[in-house]
Amino acid sequence: MGKIKCTKKVIATIEKCYSVCPIKIRGIQGFLIGTEKAGGCFFFDLNGEMQETIWDDPGGIMSLVPTHQREGEFLSTQEFYSPNDSKNARIVLATPIEHGWQIKTMAHLPFVHRFDILSTPDQDYLIACTLKSDHEYKEDWTHPGKVYISVLPDNLYETEKPFSFEILLENLTRNHGYYRMNKGDRDFAIISSENGVYKVKPPQQKGANWECEKILDQATSDATLIDLDQDGEQELVTLSPFHGENLHVFRLVDGKFVLDFAYPEKLEFLHPIWSGNINKQPTVILGHRKGNRDLFALTYDQEKKSYTRQTLDEDSGPANVTFIKTVDKQLIVATNRETNEVAMYILED
Repeated sequence: MGKIKCTKKVIATIEKCYSVCPIKIRGIQGFLIGTEKAGGCFFFDLNGEMQETIWDDPGGIMSLVPTHQREGEFLSTQEFYSPNDSKNARIVLATPIEHGWQIKTMAHLPFVHRFDILSTPDQDYLIACTLKSDHEYKEDWTHPGKVYISVLPDNLYETEKPFSFEILLENLTRNHGYYRMNKGDRDFAIISSENGVYKVKPPQQKGANWECEKILDQATSDATLIDLDQDGEQELVTLSPFHGENLHVFRLVDGKFVLDFAYPEKLEFLHPIWSGNINKQPTVILGHRKGNRDLFALTYDQEKKSYTRQTLDEDSGPANVTFIKTVDKQLIVATNRETNEVAMYILED
């Protein structure tokens, strides 16, 4: 497969831009951008034009998740400003109305960092991951994080009850990484912490138990599963340790993940991760926020039988990244937090 050919287009300067999420709002396909610090949430179309300011304060937007109950409706974190300033973090619902937006708080959940909606054929569930559970002083990691679950109400816009959470996992220090995966008609999650990487599946049927399996016993910041070499088995790609510098690929051998590839250089503050097919090639888009601050792609070269890296951008400092494909367009969208750039990388066919 050939290399990714793309043209960079900086579409906005937003201080500490952080989260990005594809979404369709009022008939327009585009993406949301949220800020880490002071700021807000903004909607851009696929040409890079800002369409709406959803809200202009507060920031602390770590996660953005469309609900699929109403076009344009989404859930968001607010006021997770840093590991040292997130006691007021919460999950809010944003619903487009005739003149503007309705924003309402769905759950006060201190230190909530990642959350998502996991779908099965008969039920949607909310899963929420807290980076820690309490905080008494700067860089206090003595109160491990948790993973919470809740049945998602059928009509979030009209529901008056906050989410009713149960604890699925606890004692997860630096509970940072989250990635939604799908197999068949069921979503599942990959959760990464200092305690290792966990595969979490919603119940097979209503009322049954969730399935939780530790798939890697190594301190990990973020991870995803993808069949890079197209041999029929997914590899586990990890960034480690917390906000760390190591890029690893693990291969499944006799039911266990074993190290198959370690990127030879240290990559300071690895953070964004996206996996999927780009031009029919299994690809992981990655980046790091210190040092060279690159955005790059990881693929597998079938002829050389080796993993290969392609640099897409330098000195940009991406925090998060996504890939959007439509009938006539392919885009990588990155929030380059360290340079305050919202950037589109427009792929050539």
